[in-house]
Amino acid sequence: MDIPSLLPALTSLYMDTISRENNSMLPMVGVVVGAFGLIIGLYAAVSVSKLKVTVAGQAEKIARIDDIASQVASAQASSDKAKSDISSLQSSTQGAVTQIANDLAGIHEQIKHMEEAHVVKAAAKGAKAGPGGGEPAVAGPGEYIVKPGDTGVKIAHASGCSLTDLESVNPGVSWTHLKVGEKLKLPEKK
Repeated sequence: MDIPSLLPALTSLYMDTISRENNSMLPMVGVVVGAFGLIIGLYAAVSVSKLKVTVAGQAEKIARIDDIASQVASAQASSDKAKSDISSLQSSTQGAVTQIANDLAGIHEQIKHMEEAHVVKAAAKGAKAGPGGGEPAVAGPGEYIVKPGDTGVKIAHASGCSLTDLESVNPGVSWTHLKVGEKLKLPEKK
C-alpha cells in the first residue's frame, strides 16, 4: 500500500475517535470544573483582599500598642527617676534633721551652762545682799528665801501650803523667773 491510499483510512479512523469524544460528557465536565475553579479563585482573591484590609487595620492597632508600650517605658523611667530623687531627698532631709538635732543639743547644753552660771552669780549676789553686809539673807517668821532650783510648787510643798495661797500673798512675784535670795511671804497656816 502506498501512503496516499492510507491517508484517507487514517483520517477516517482519527475522525471517528474525535466524534466519539464529542458525544461524551467529558468536555462538559471539563467546562464545569474550570468554572468551579474560576469561582473558587475569585472567592480566594476576595478573601485575600479582605484579609489584607484586616491586616492593615491590625497594623494600625499594633502601631498604637507599640506607641503605648514606649509611653509606658518612658513613664517607668520617669517613675524610677522620681523614686531615686525621693530617696535622695529623704536621705538629705534625714541628714539635715540629724544636724539640727545635734545643733539643738549643743544649744541646750550652752543654755544649761549659762543658767548654772547665772544661778551661781545670783547666789553670790544674794549672799552679799543679806543683812549685815556679806551674810546670806535670813528668813524671818512667815518668810522664805528662794534657793537655786526652787519653783513655786516646790516652795508651796515645802511650806505645807497650796501654790494658789502662796501666789495670793506674793502678788508682785514672777513665778516663772524666781531670783535666788528673793524673800517670799508664806501664807498663814490654817
